[in-house]
Amino acid sequence: MVQLAYENEDVALVGRFVERGYRTIPSLWVNGQALTPTQCAQARPNQTLLNFLRSIGLTGTKLGCGEGGCGACTVVISKRTNNKKLVHQSVNACLFPILAADGMHITTVEGIGSWKAGAQSSDQDNLHPIQRAMVDMHGSQCGFCTPGIIMAIYGLFASNTEDRLNIKHLEEHLDGNLCRCTGYRPIWDAARSLCDDQEEVGASGPCGVKCRECPERESCEMDCNVEEKKQEGGCRGGLCGGVVHSCTESKVMEFKQVVDETYGEWWKRPDESFPNELTSAQNEPLLVVDTSVHSGGTWFQPHTLEELLDLFREFAPQEGGLKLVVGNTEVGIETKFKHAVFPRLVRPMESVHTLYEVVETDTHFYVGACSSLSSLQSFCHKRMADKKSMKVAAPIHDMLRWFASTQIRNVACLGGNLATASPISDMNPMLAAMGATIVLASRPRSDGGIDRRTIPVKDFFLGYRTVDKKEIEVIERVEIPLAGKFEYIAPFKQARRREDDISIVTSGMKMKLRPEGSSWIIDDISIAFGGMAPKTVMASKTMEALAGKTFEDSSFTEARAVMQNEFRMPEDVPGGQAEYRLTLACSFLHKFYLHCVNELKKEVESSDVGSLPPVLVIDNEEESAVAGFLSAQKPSIGGTQSFPEPKVATGLEESHFAGDNDKVPKVSEAAKESTKMDSVGRPVTHASGPLHCTGEASYADDIPAPENLLHGSLILASKCHALLESIDITPALKIPGVFGVFTHQDIEKLGGDNRMGPILLDDVTFLPIGEKVDFVGQVLGIVVGLSQEIAEKGARAVNVQYSEEFEGNPIVSIEDAIKAESFWTDFRHEMKRGGDVNKILSQTEVDGKELVVVEGSIRSGGQEHFCEYACLFGDCTLLISLIPVAFIAPNTSDLEPNSTLAIPSESGTNLTIYASTQAPTKTQDFCARVTNTPAARVVVRMKRMGGGFGGKETRSVFSSVAAAVAAKISNRPVRLTLNRDTDMSITGGRHAFVTYYKAGAIVEDDGSVKLHALDVKLFNNGGAKFDLTGPVMDRALFHVDNCYNWPNFHSVGTPCKTSQPPHTAFRGFGGPQGMVITEHIMDHLAIKCDISGDKLRRDNMYTMQDCTPFGMRFGDGFTGKWNVPTIFDELFTKLDVPGRRAAAAEFNAKNKWKKRGVALTPTKFGIAFTAKYMNQGGALVHLYTDGTVLISHGGTEMGQGLHTKVCQVAAQAFGIPLDDVYVNDSSTDKVANTIPSAASMSTDLYGMATLDACKQILKRIQPIRDSLPPNAKLCEVAKKAFFERVDLSAHGFFAVDNNRCGYDWAKERPEGFPIDQPENSWKGHPFNYFTQGVAFAEVEIDVLTGDHKTIHADVVVDVGSSINPAIDIGQIEGAFIQGMGWSTIEEVVYSDDDHTWIRPRAKVFTTGPGTYKIPAFNDVPEKFNVSLMQNADNPFAVHSSKAVGEPPFFLGCSVFFAIKDAVTSARNKKGEYFEFRMPATSERIRMACNDEIASQCIAKESSGSFQPKGSF
Repeated sequence: MVQLAYENEDVALVGRFVERGYRTIPSLWVNGQALTPTQCAQARPNQTLLNFLRSIGLTGTKLGCGEGGCGACTVVISKRTNNKKLVHQSVNACLFPILAADGMHITTVEGIGSWKAGAQSSDQDNLHPIQRAMVDMHGSQCGFCTPGIIMAIYGLFASNTEDRLNIKHLEEHLDGNLCRCTGYRPIWDAARSLCDDQEEVGASGPCGVKCRECPERESCEMDCNVEEKKQEGGCRGGLCGGVVHSCTESKVMEFKQVVDETYGEWWKRPDESFPNELTSAQNEPLLVVDTSVHSGGTWFQPHTLEELLDLFREFAPQEGGLKLVVGNTEVGIETKFKHAVFPRLVRPMESVHTLYEVVETDTHFYVGACSSLSSLQSFCHKRMADKKSMKVAAPIHDMLRWFASTQIRNVACLGGNLATASPISDMNPMLAAMGATIVLASRPRSDGGIDRRTIPVKDFFLGYRTVDKKEIEVIERVEIPLAGKFEYIAPFKQARRREDDISIVTSGMKMKLRPEGSSWIIDDISIAFGGMAPKTVMASKTMEALAGKTFEDSSFTEARAVMQNEFRMPEDVPGGQAEYRLTLACSFLHKFYLHCVNELKKEVESSDVGSLPPVLVIDNEEESAVAGFLSAQKPSIGGTQSFPEPKVATGLEESHFAGDNDKVPKVSEAAKESTKMDSVGRPVTHASGPLHCTGEASYADDIPAPENLLHGSLILASKCHALLESIDITPALKIPGVFGVFTHQDIEKLGGDNRMGPILLDDVTFLPIGEKVDFVGQVLGIVVGLSQEIAEKGARAVNVQYSEEFEGNPIVSIEDAIKAESFWTDFRHEMKRGGDVNKILSQTEVDGKELVVVEGSIRSGGQEHFCEYACLFGDCTLLISLIPVAFIAPNTSDLEPNSTLAIPSESGTNLTIYASTQAPTKTQDFCARVTNTPAARVVVRMKRMGGGFGGKETRSVFSSVAAAVAAKISNRPVRLTLNRDTDMSITGGRHAFVTYYKAGAIVEDDGSVKLHALDVKLFNNGGAKFDLTGPVMDRALFHVDNCYNWPNFHSVGTPCKTSQPPHTAFRGFGGPQGMVITEHIMDHLAIKCDISGDKLRRDNMYTMQDCTPFGMRFGDGFTGKWNVPTIFDELFTKLDVPGRRAAAAEFNAKNKWKKRGVALTPTKFGIAFTAKYMNQGGALVHLYTDGTVLISHGGTEMGQGLHTKVCQVAAQAFGIPLDDVYVNDSSTDKVANTIPSAASMSTDLYGMATLDACKQILKRIQPIRDSLPPNAKLCEVAKKAFFERVDLSAHGFFAVDNNRCGYDWAKERPEGFPIDQPENSWKGHPFNYFTQGVAFAEVEIDVLTGDHKTIHADVVVDVGSSINPAIDIGQIEGAFIQGMGWSTIEEVVYSDDDHTWIRPRAKVFTTGPGTYKIPAFNDVPEKFNVSLMQNADNPFAVHSSKAVGEPPFFLGCSVFFAIKDAVTSARNKKGEYFEFRMPATSERIRMACNDEIASQCIAKESSGSFQPKGSF
């Protein structure tokens, strides 16, 4: 019999192992129910828990990354240990093997609470308290990450059911989830409200003392103390002085009381829900052999050490070997992203005690190789109380606190960390420095005993990913010696982000001192590093230089010089950052010296030894180097939210509908009375909040699989700057289960048009043979198969050939483009006002007054739209090797990436597209165009997105079209969801900018400074296709003035064409990049003029008499109220900014290695599409005879609360309860010809369109209302209207006034244009109005590492009269954190001249969070206050509201400018300006400080002009 390709030869093993007591079907329990044997038998050896859960319909658990970093897949597993203790642990289901859950109970978000029909009232609430807290405290926006966050919190409470969780434990361990929308603060509030203690959060002032405990409380005028006093006086929460106040502390206490009264001892539910049938640990071994088409291999689960070693003896030498997995945190990564094949996996059961126990002897810690890192962390935490154990326990504990996440630590093990041999491991250098040894066990003969071999950790690593372990050996345990008298150990690490991140450099250092005469001598020293070589390495020469030396500063100073020579790396070292990594290593050594001085002092003071040498004394300013974040308490995040008392304001509708005889009427007094209160203005929760929190909200990838569903995987180009010679699909078609492979030729057969693009049709669906590959990752085709795994295999099998590489290198950076003159010249725009800036700026004085001129350049990097996942355990710096001929786009349900389900009908003549897109009509147009299908036969439906931020405005379309092509040809449904890795590789992001400027300001006689002239040349990196690059540049030009009046102004914006993937819309759409330029220039001028930056900004803000360079006047009839100066003054006074600057200066004077900085940053953001035709929107409203209302409109819901606000507008119009109004989805067959949901315009457009439709219906039923009794209900009115044949449906439409939108760059000044009108105003009025705001930020940086934290942020935004203050505040917080991320830790890196170690050229390196960081839970400002401005009505939008989605983004950059202020203090060079490039990564912060250590680590020839490398 011929064996099929997917059959498994290990089937022959089953009989033998069954005879030895092995089971062949696992025991699986989910949400209190045992799965059937048939279901259990479907579990495969290489299948993750997440994949299995979603296959049985539990889609509340999301796949955000597949690498265990975003937490969207978090579930809780519960088990009985061998001593029958019940243990609950949160895990990442995307990594955890389903078969590892054998004998355990799995709890998903669906299992803890549900939002069922009829359970919306409080007396029928089926929500778990955690879910209820998240709903009520506005903890979800897009909702995609919410189930995972809820389960992470559930897991923390479940792990401690005897005593209710306290806040500090929560803050310590809520570290494995990410959210791109909320800014985290409301999630923190929700989680804290469930804890047992009443601890005050966010109540400490800049002094570090809690306000209520401060001895100077009565005299202190800091805003934190003033707020605390207000709260004590009755303003803790609620309405006070016309303003609604809400603070973290009040919410936590109030909700805790509600929870306690309503839910009882709810935290004990995990124990109560654990199945009684699982009374003891599963101790029967398991063998599962996969014979399915997926070729999932074989799973062994032995229950004794001898069996485990026998398996290694038998199978390890065979082809494919035998791979041991525990948490699957490394093997899962290798399988998913490196496509490694492991035909046999083994996971020892916990009955193998020596592998899982952690014990202490008189001399050692013995750590079982398979014991979880969380158990080791817990063990060390307990042992820290013991004086003898503390010296070893504390550094291990502190390092593990920041190792990955709680979910990862719960399953990852020390043995796996060692065997993986990552060169950037955190624990391996620690163990090596501690002198730990590894015990390796093997059983060479089945009838023999166990052989054990011991090897020091420092000798275990032979090279990159290679270790001194025989293939039949297993790491049994690690033995860590305890430290003795005058022996000190310290851990060090620095990453791009503190939490849940791999290290850039990590180190363990150990030193033993001995007294000798009047000195202390270094008796022994051990220093190990990760991140400094291809393996964990000892600093042998540095150790030799220190051994035997006197313990003093000079010895370590000399040793640093040795270290610099020992570890100096070439510029093109893999991973880059050569100078920074060396600087970190030397900085760690300096920190270690100071740490040991402190520890020695403590030990000598408590020693009972008689005469000891004196201990060195550290200078006070040096003390700040000792403390690092590893041992520091994680911060308490809190703050206040304030907004004006809710009201129903009248805005644009008053003038818009003024021509009608009747204003929008109410149906009846009875209808009006039926609602408890007005809908508009109320801070109601997100309409989908309960569904988000139960996992019942459906996203594109959650739609149940239709019959005959095929799964798609894209074929992507692996190189660029070459011709596509051929695509051989034959190997893919030979793979069982592959249905088809479709390329450009198939589009031609359909008669479709392959071209695509939102403005220029310069892109293609599938690249034709013989054409140039423009960027790495360009789509070549799609493979479809019976499962996602099969489609992926097929895509990998496609053979792609390239030829005729073009001369020269691909153009990657803006500087490359400038040199090559690679521009979209037709879209280069220029703006002029006033005089000739070249002439003006060549002068030295104006009217006898000094003209100060500055000149320089500014660079701001790109940004990924992304909700993050993490590559935590592989060596992410080296994943770029071995790039295949074609790489593929595996299907996952990312947080949330581009996702499409295309369903053909009527023999393929009709298409229904379910897509995660901001642009349903654009998706419809191109699906129709490419498949040669009339648009009327293509329907695009969009329920909700898991975030958008502009990334799904245009760059979602190509994936939908690819799926549509496959569906049309196959006449079968096709699902295509991009993996985050692929999404980040090919969809582009925010545009990087390089700007060259020259600016001048006049020094007045009174010492004040007035801006005079500005000349700026902006360049942005558009990538290989035009997409929206031109409009992004235009908006940057419209915002480069920010809030300041430049009488003489000249700007030129040039879009650059490069070989990067096409870049696209991102929150702010070029506006932030423009405003950053001005703020840099203001800093430069302030330094040159020797004036306060705050004063320079305030003195030069626009006034009501001014106009912008593009001709827009400030004033009520033009842009509305100009509120930025008022907000600026309010914050300046309220926060005592001069006092805070003085306090920061005092702190900086006392601390050499820690510095604080302060910034006060304003913004104005123009609201409108700059393309006039886009300022329109439609809505369809149905009034049903039961009095409920259904709305369909042209906007899309991505978490911004659009549907909620639109419902509020309609409920207000009809005078009915908000619950009686519903938005189902966005669909092109209900509202046609829609505009993408973008530019923050959606509420403005669809709120007004909905109001228009409501008004039409109300007008029609007015006679019916008049004919009924006054107390008639709306349902009675609607029913009578129906029987009288009155149309209860209406299509509403709204377009922004023709004179308040649109701008023609090319239009010349018309003859006779009034001379008193502003310059350039003849070109148009680009914005309807401005959303305005100001933010204050205070930060602290660690000079030695570049680490930073945000101590305080205060944000005030003018959002008009808010339709929903809670949603608006959530948008502000989320935008602020996203802007903070862009400007600080989010760095996009490409293979370019600065990063030659990445291959091939032009490939994006930051395709996952192992290399790309977004802010995490603990990156939020420790005190985060947000206020909506009072008395800020806006006559140009519905209900006097203002757009809010994008405008606050730039305010997050206040953190960047505060960091810059702190770095300036560290440089300590008065009058010096330096270019501080964005983002302010830890590398840029550290190297910009320019201290003696950093200077020594930079090559002498570039020490004065050194800039860390970047991709711009």
